[in-house]
Amino acid sequence: MTKRIAYCVSDHTGVTVEAVTKSVLAQFPALECSLIALPFIDSPEKAREAAARIAATPGALAFSTLTDPALRAALREGGVLPFDVFDLVVPAVEAALGQPATPSGGHTHGMTGDYESRMDAVNFSLALDDGLQPQRLDQADLILIGVSRVGKTPTALYLALQYGLRVANYPLTPDDLERGSLPDVLLTHLPRLRALTLSGERLAAIRQVRYPDSRYASLAQCREELVAAARLFQQHAVPVLDATRMSVEEIAARLRSRP
Repeated sequence: MTKRIAYCVSDHTGVTVEAVTKSVLAQFPALECSLIALPFIDSPEKAREAAARIAATPGALAFSTLTDPALRAALREGGVLPFDVFDLVVPAVEAALGQPATPSGGHTHGMTGDYESRMDAVNFSLALDDGLQPQRLDQADLILIGVSRVGKTPTALYLALQYGLRVANYPLTPDDLERGSLPDVLLTHLPRLRALTLSGERLAAIRQVRYPDSRYASLAQCREELVAAARLFQQHAVPVLDATRMSVEEIAARLRSRP
């Protein structure tokens, strides 16, 4: 397997360029790449330093989302020819719109107009984590339900931080599962419920890390809870997402795209 180093160069946090780089390199399964992030490259001096580092790495790949043409030029002058998102995409968009782009670094992930709403959403998700403050469920955009440790909390927080959605999560306890019906507090919010599930093996592995060799982490217990929860989801027509082989990012994107 071919091994390479891929540098992700950005004038801000690097979130965008890292996501693009991972998506592109995933198309080359015979290539084993280690990613190195170079964020906040926001001056010609920093760009020259980045170029020197990249050029000194044999066979390195460079991906860039530098918005300032002068910074991109500094990379090229340093002997680096990056795969630059703006160089590749912006000219085509300019041609389609019939107007030039105005470089403005950091707007994608910076202190934009939706910053406060995203922080508010994060605070909401933290306040309503794990079934807390059920009286506020009517304020939620989505309510994630499922048995313990299926990924409700990280998914709720990612949806809040990335998309500004106010997401609550509510765990289904063994008592809830034995009753054969969703808790009353959830029944009044059925349109906003989304269920997460995992394979029994995956859930047992996750629980084993937290509570080793416990009944809670046993495969039999996990399977029993998942089957009982699945019956409740079907009974109340709650949309279900099997997240066994998904990252938090993919889970969040799929939940967000569902009506």
